[in-house]
Amino acid sequence: MDDTEAVSLEQIRAFLAGNGEVRFAGVRRAEVYAWGERTLVRYEYAGLGRADKGVVRQYIARMTGLSRAQVTRLVTGHRKTGQMKAAAYQRTKFARRYTAGDVELLAYVDKAHGNLSGPATKRSLEREYFDYGQAVYARLSAISVAQLYRFRNSAAYRQRNTSYQPTRPTVIAIGERCQPQPHGSPGYLRIDTVHQGDQDGRKGIYHINPVDEVTQWEMVAATP
Repeated sequence: MDDTEAVSLEQIRAFLAGNGEVRFAGVRRAEVYAWGERTLVRYEYAGLGRADKGVVRQYIARMTGLSRAQVTRLVTGHRKTGQMKAAAYQRTKFARRYTAGDVELLAYVDKAHGNLSGPATKRSLEREYFDYGQAVYARLSAISVAQLYRFRNSAAYRQRNTSYQPTRPTVIAIGERCQPQPHGSPGYLRIDTVHQGDQDGRKGIYHINPVDEVTQWEMVAATP
C-alpha cells in the first residue's frame, strides 16, 4: 500500500472524518504489521501527544481492519521491542505431579497383587508409604482412584502390565427358551401360544395351551 500522500496528522483526521472505507485486501498479516510499524515510525508516534497518538491508532485500525484493542496491544509491543508483531502463543503448562516411574511402580504393584480394584489398590499404596515407610510410594500414596484408573488405561502402563483387564459386567441369564427336559419328573410345562389375529384394527386374543411333559395335564385359556 502506498499512502505517502498522507503527510500530516490533519490529513489523517480529514480522512478519518470521511465515510469512505479503505482496507487492506488479500495481504498477509506480516505485511499488515510491517505497514503499521512504518506508520508509527513515520509519524514519530512516541513523541506525539495523547490526542495525536489516538489519531494514529485510529488510522491504523481503519486501514488494517484490526480492532481497537488489537492495535493498542501491537503499539504497546512496538514501544517495548521496536517491532509490531503478534505475541507468540504460549500454551499454559502445568507441573507434572506424577512421573513415568510412578506409572511403572503402579503397574508393578498391580501385577504383584493380582490387579485389585481401584480403592483397594489406593489403600495398598497408602500403607506402603505411611505404615511401612517406603519413600518411593510418596506420590502414589496421595493418588485418587480416578487418576489411578487413568494410569491403568495409558499405553505406558499396559506395556508393563499386560494382564490387567478392566472390570466387565457378568451376564446372568434369568430365563432360557428351549424344549423342557423333565427326565421323568412332572412339573415341566410346554407352553404353546397362538394369536387369533386382528380384525378392524383391533388386536385379537391369544390362545394359551400349557401341557405337562410327563403327566400330559393340559389347560386351554385365552387372554387379550
